[in-house]
Amino acid sequence: MTRSEAEPDHRGGLRWAYNTNGLSSHRLDDALELLADHGYAGVALTLDVAHHDPFAPELARRTAALADRLRGLGLGSVVETGARFLLDPRRKHHPTLVSADAADRARRVAFLRLCVDVAADLGSEAVSFWAGVLAPGLDRDEAWRQLLFGVAAVTEYARGRGVTVAVEPEPGMLVDDLDDWSALQAEIPDVALALDTGHCIVSGRWAPADAVRAFAPQLGAVAVEDMPRGVHDHRAPGEGDMDLGAVVSALRAVDHRGLVSLELSRDSHRADRLVPEAIATLRALEAP
Repeated sequence: MTRSEAEPDHRGGLRWAYNTNGLSSHRLDDALELLADHGYAGVALTLDVAHHDPFAPELARRTAALADRLRGLGLGSVVETGARFLLDPRRKHHPTLVSADAADRARRVAFLRLCVDVAADLGSEAVSFWAGVLAPGLDRDEAWRQLLFGVAAVTEYARGRGVTVAVEPEPGMLVDDLDDWSALQAEIPDVALALDTGHCIVSGRWAPADAVRAFAPQLGAVAVEDMPRGVHDHRAPGEGDMDLGAVVSALRAVDHRGLVSLELSRDSHRADRLVPEAIATLRALEAP
């Protein structure tokens, strides 16, 4: 019997997941079965051209079928929204909530609302999204006002669908670090935190484990990976400067119950090795 045919067994520890942006050479169903067979508790589903394209026909039917498949494999989910060229095939991550053009910003809001619909129908734990890079020539204060407008619109819509929305601080974006997120959350209290612990050694004043402890009540989604200090480069465990053991210990100390996702978007070509190796490494770090 394969892992996917058995009852879920997450050993009472952290609930590890893997982001499908690191499985882009796999069909989605094959990727999900791979994760289940290696003992993952869930998937961070990046809606993209190859994996559950939200703009392809029959989205509701496909989402219902995917929800059944996830249940059958014993996998939870979070919905990720960082696809590179889904909205514009010529401009990476365009448009954003802080694009200069109002129609572009509205298009991003509409996309995020659609992601909320998918998350609601899947029973996902959260929808994670980021602010975007400040557009050239756009005043930061004006961009911040536009960001608040967009995040509030998505949050209000998600509230009506019973979905948690979590904003992720991304190095180089308008919400760059945890202090920026705190300023955002002060204006929009319903928004949760999507914490990528690797980003903490690139931007901001918070050490990764300290961030987990300080922001535990606000965590809506969590991602881990290795990363070189000061360089936004997602790497497999053991290939950067992260103290992953400290992060794992902090997550256990705060009794984090949500999924904890590995995001290795540049490593789809070796996912067959990284999927089993990464969870083995992380579970070893959990051992007393």
